[in-house]
Amino acid sequence: MKIKNCELEIIKGDITKLLVDVIVNPAAMGMDCNPDEHKIRLACASALTSADQLKVSTIAFPALGCGEGGFPLIGAAKIMAQEVLKFLKLNQKTSLTKIQFCLYDEEAYKIFFNTVTGYVTHFQDTLGDGPYVTTDIIIEMDGGIVLIERSNPPFGFALPGGFVDYGEELETAARREAKEETNLDLEDLRQFHVYSAPERDPRFHTVTLVFSAKGLGQLRAGDDAAAAKIVKFADLMKYEYAFDHKKVIKDYLNYRQRGDKL
Repeated sequence: MKIKNCELEIIKGDITKLLVDVIVNPAAMGMDCNPDEHKIRLACASALTSADQLKVSTIAFPALGCGEGGFPLIGAAKIMAQEVLKFLKLNQKTSLTKIQFCLYDEEAYKIFFNTVTGYVTHFQDTLGDGPYVTTDIIIEMDGGIVLIERSNPPFGFALPGGFVDYGEELETAARREAKEETNLDLEDLRQFHVYSAPERDPRFHTVTLVFSAKGLGQLRAGDDAAAAKIVKFADLMKYEYAFDHKKVIKDYLNYRQRGDKL
């Protein structure tokens, strides 16, 4: 598939026999021992940057972290696809003309092919070049705030939320995402704050409008969330969060403590 001026291929075979300029060695990138999302992102981004600096044309990656490291194939496929997309958006004059993800066995190949193809197609055909507009919702309920545990990278706890569809109002997107991820309806929906730091999302540049609201209904995690729960206000800062949601929640707690008006 074509991304900017570079071809991204997912192939099945022996990576050591590929005719490419650079083959990424997972052991040299620290992928053999306790790989995690951050290590995979860093390894992928570093390899792409180094290849570009060396002015090479082709580079091949194995499924980083998925061999002896045991990282889930779907997670690695999404993380690596995200890093390739981000690199090619930020480096449109790169020397790289072909990037290959090479998988040794049929099952791994199918997982990578389906995951990466679907992910890249969605972002290129549906969301475009970005920056991407998202909404996040601070849902107050039963003396706390609703958190979800993400099932997709970046992993961790987060506020419910997601991308705004083309032609969709922000308030509509907030209600839709809350329903999809928590099964809750929203009451007294209000705009809280906009967060736009380019590094707030490790995947790419997103601008989010954070809403606050009261939750109504029976809390239940949706398809996009591994779990959903209510965390008491006093315990919120004890968690580690995806994105910049720790800062968002801290800002909101300070706002509540001051008694400010939105």
